[in-house]
Amino acid sequence: MQTNFLSRQFNARSLAENSTACPVNATICDGTSCVLPEDNFNQTLSVVLSTVLTIMLALVMFSMGCNVELKNFLGHIKRPWGIFVGFLCQFGIMPLTAFLLSLAFNILPIQAVVVLIMGCCPGGTASNVIAYWVDGDMDLSISMTTCSTLLAMGMMPLCLFIYTKMWTDSDAIVLPYNSIGISLVALVIPVSFGIFVNHKWPSKAKIILKVGSIVGAVLIVLIAVVGGILYKGSWIISPKLWIIGTIFPAAGYSLGFLLARVAGLSWHRCRTVSLETGMQNTQLCSTIVQLSFTPEQLELMFTFPLIYSIFQLLFALLILGGYRLYRRHRVKTKTDVEKTVQKEDSKSNGKINGGFIPDEMK
Repeated sequence: MQTNFLSRQFNARSLAENSTACPVNATICDGTSCVLPEDNFNQTLSVVLSTVLTIMLALVMFSMGCNVELKNFLGHIKRPWGIFVGFLCQFGIMPLTAFLLSLAFNILPIQAVVVLIMGCCPGGTASNVIAYWVDGDMDLSISMTTCSTLLAMGMMPLCLFIYTKMWTDSDAIVLPYNSIGISLVALVIPVSFGIFVNHKWPSKAKIILKVGSIVGAVLIVLIAVVGGILYKGSWIISPKLWIIGTIFPAAGYSLGFLLARVAGLSWHRCRTVSLETGMQNTQLCSTIVQLSFTPEQLELMFTFPLIYSIFQLLFALLILGGYRLYRRHRVKTKTDVEKTVQKEDSKSNGKINGGFIPDEMK
């Protein structure tokens, strides 16, 4: 009897050691059924990532405030037509586009929520840089980014409540409004402080702005790398999210430009509104998602802000390249016309006044 028991125990031990289905650190192993101990490393890394993301994002938002000149900002507030058009684009076009794309591709409720969070986010700081290179209205660009960030405290939860109702009513997903609200309120403080610093110490604000732009780039890389470690399954996602991540920013740029033109804004302001509409604050979206949802939910949604970030930057660079080519061609053509007019004027003056006409003018 004892021999049979020892034999069964030995066979179970051999099965546990030789089975590829059971890891070495399994606490209970019965054939292919294993119970693993809780992975404290991932839990610790998740807490560290959340803390670092919050601090870095606060610094990015602080540097964005350092880019705002109070005088110009108040000037746009007094003449708010451009900001109003941007407001309609930011909290009208983008959430509606996110909602329609989620319905059209029939994605999972939790994935629809992250697409809508991205659509409801305020404008990103990168739009200010691109707006500068496409000869946009810099004061309008910075004012739109700042206003959309401040207004996001109320508009973002409101838009999410309206557009996610069909998913939250079915109890498929519970939206953490408290976490989202706290994140937004916490970000308004560094933006406001940055505006104050730029008003009092403009030279120091420029240095902070440069540091903040570097931190913003590092933040995107950090989110991608550490998120990839924490949520390995998040990169194995439905092709539908990749398609939405491609269409969404392109739709934002196009619809923003169209609405600005319909509203009667000048061409350089249309370019500005277009960039402000399509370029979302992806760092804010990633941070809200990271702080608000469980690891199981993050497996299905974490990579979308990164996908959007890649394609919004790609399309922005295409817009920049197209504009620079257009400008170069336009300047070249304009210069050729001016030279032709000058030649004709010189010849006519020579004939009338009997003056000397150089050989190259003949």
